[in-house]
This record gives sequence, structure tokens and C-alpha cells, in this order.
Amino acid sequence: MTTTIHTETRSADLAATLLRVTTGGLFLAHAALKIFVFTPAGTVGFFQSIGLPGFLAYITILVEVLGGLALIAGFRTRIVSLALVPVLLGAAWFVHVPAGFFFSNPNGGWEYPAFWAIVLIAQSLLGSGAYAVDRRI
Repeated sequence: MTTTIHTETRSADLAATLLRVTTGGLFLAHAALKIFVFTPAGTVGFFQSIGLPGFLAYITILVEVLGGLALIAGFRTRIVSLALVPVLLGAAWFVHVPAGFFFSNPNGGWEYPAFWAIVLIAQSLLGSGAYAVDRRI
């Protein structure tokens, strides 16, 4: 019985780690897209074109970078995960809802950012998992 509980706990820790690191990596990838492909100025222009203040583009890039790094490191995972949810809900609402549900639609649908927001909520419930800075603090 103890071995089974220990194995299940270890599996859950590894699953939380996998989810945390890959989600953090995706945030870094999206920030890199805004920095290196769209450029910060282009991202500002896009935000303004959909009615958002341009400065939110810089905040979004900063949050994606810092949030992605924090998730990868496992630093304050529960808090960081919840703090990133509004970024994805904002992306879903302001960018992707007009395109419909499926992300394969032109301009992408809202299912991907909505799913990603749910992943972050699950991560906040699971915690950091194994190999996290949180475990050393």
C-alpha cells in the first residue's frame, strides 16, 4: 500500500513538472514570436488595431517572459499560473473570439487560449511538481 501511494505521488509530481516546464516553454515561445518575428513595435500596432492600449503589448511580452521563466524554474508556480490566466483570457476574448471556436480558422479560434487557461488553473491546483525551486525554498 505504501509503495503504491509513493509511486502515485511520484507520478503526479513528474506529471506536474512536465506540464509546468512545457507550459513555461510555450510562454517563452509566444514572447519570442512577439519580440523576434512581429517585433515589439509590430505587437504594439496589433494591440492598437484591436482597440487595446499599445503599452499592454510591452506588459504582455514581459509577463510572458517572466511567467515562462518562473514556470520552467518552478518558482511560485501556483501564483504565477493564476497570474497568467488573464493574459490567455484576454487573448481569447480580444483576438480569437471573433474568429470562432476552432484555432484552424483564419486568425485562430478561441479554443487554444481557453484550453491553455484551463491548463494553468490545473497547474495551480497541482503545484510545482518535482525539480522546482519552490521545493528548495
